Amino acid sequence: MFEKVYLITGTRKGLGKELANKFLEEGHKVAGCSRGTSSIEHENYIHFELDVSNEKAAMKMVRQVKKEFGRIDILLNNAGIAAMNHLVTTPYESAKKVFHTNFLGSFLFTREVGKIMMKQKSGSIVNYTTVAVPLHLEGEAVYAASKAAIESFTRTSAKELGQFGIRVNAIGPTPVYTDLIRTVPKDKLDELLNQQVIQRFGEFEDVKNVIDFFNDEKSNFITGQIVYLGGVMP
Repeated sequence: MFEKVYLITGTRKGLGKELANKFLEEGHKVAGCSRGTSSIEHENYIHFELDVSNEKAAMKMVRQVKKEFGRIDILLNNAGIAAMNHLVTTPYESAKKVFHTNFLGSFLFTREVGKIMMKQKSGSIVNYTTVAVPLHLEGEAVYAASKAAIESFTRTSAKELGQFGIRVNAIGPTPVYTDLIRTVPKDKLDELLNQQVIQRFGEFEDVKNVIDFFNDEKSNFITGQIVYLGGVMP
């Protein structure tokens, strides 16, 4: 199998860390980042400490990854934060932080990696949305809004980058038991699971399966698509 270069944001824990480790096991090269130090040690892994919404830091990382590995084949905009709060009790700073990480971080890395992929005439970008968007979940107005922005961004950037051989898609996982949802009350999670056709928590392999599908060379006719897990339909 041809070795690929992955850039994955948010690799210190959760799905990002699991994905990075899995791709490394498969023989690929991975560049990751987080606000903290690396939790992954591998000869084909390089780590950057940064805030994904910091423009200068994002630009510097992308340039260094290109210099180190020679190319970037796949970008996974995995970094994200959730916020459960009623609209009227949501602090402005909290809303700003959610949008900075979830939307602006994805925008910056897509823009910078997109420049490299345009020269390569190839590349796959996978963004992350959430089933909270089509389900209009109460208590997640700001979080869902940041991901709705990602969905619009995914579709439009797919059009803008398609002529350069770059595909852009998004995955919308159901709750996967990581740090992202550990503080969510059980009754809220049960309410969400009851709205799924397949009523269970998502698992790592469920997410990786869709990501692998998007990134497969055989999927070169797939772009601008949003795939929700669990049988959730818009």
